[in-house]
Amino acid sequence: MTPVDPREPLSFTDRLDEIRTRIDRAAPDPGSVTLVAVTKGFGPDAVRTSVAAGLAVGENYADELVAKAAEMTGDVGPSPEWHYLGAIQRNKVARLAPLVSCWQSVGRIEEGRAIARRHPGARVLIQVDVVGLPGRSGVRPEGVGELVAALRDENLDVAGLMTVGPPGDPEEARSGFRTVSRLADALELPIRSMGMTGDIEVALSEGSTMVRMGRALFGERPRRQES
Repeated sequence: MTPVDPREPLSFTDRLDEIRTRIDRAAPDPGSVTLVAVTKGFGPDAVRTSVAAGLAVGENYADELVAKAAEMTGDVGPSPEWHYLGAIQRNKVARLAPLVSCWQSVGRIEEGRAIARRHPGARVLIQVDVVGLPGRSGVRPEGVGELVAALRDENLDVAGLMTVGPPGDPEEARSGFRTVSRLADALELPIRSMGMTGDIEVALSEGSTMVRMGRALFGERPRRQES
């Protein structure tokens, strides 16, 4: 890789190369790791750049995902593989269902039923709350097996588990990542979506097969405009 002048802002390509180097160093099987570009807060051009690089695209806000998809209607080339990462509001599922390829944040059976009504057979990941902090979404580890069975009864494709580590020292996330990985093994679920910009090395060493990267790819996010 060509050395980067530290005085110049990094390009998307430079940032992507850095992330792939991190994955190569930390993952037992780098070729099995999927990188999801989190374009929350960035415009449609960030989505287009990600798609051109062969990346799936993650969004946290329903309205933002729908608006970007509409703006990109008519673009030549492949459509984004949208991953929905945010809280699932049942009144917004109808608009998202035609667009979303993977729902990464299902934590309750009611959310799964809303998705199944609009998109039978949809691919979902169960969000596991391994931290227990106030305001965190997801099902606690002891409830994962029951939720997997219930979602499958709703004709959904339960492909794996997702979790968000705690803020702070990445090592503090290790035990939670290990718990999720072991749960996925026990339930024979292939996807473990674990790890973001600050903690992917820990997540990959504990068996992550999917990492979600925003700032590391695009830099600091612009401030959201208050409505």
